[in-house]
Amino acid sequence: MSKKKSFPLRINEDILSAVQQWAADDLRSVNAEIEYLLREALRKSGRLKKQQKK
Repeated sequence: MSKKKSFPLRINEDILSAVQQWAADDLRSVNAEIEYLLREALRKSGRLKKQQKK
């Protein structure tokens, strides 16, 4: 199981508002939505190792 770390984030109001709406549409918290978006971008760019399912 991977550990999660806290990380302060400064973000433009318009971007935050859009992410908040997207998170609500996907029934996720804003934090979970940001993590999902980052993970997908990393995966698509080949910068994230594939995780094995248990």
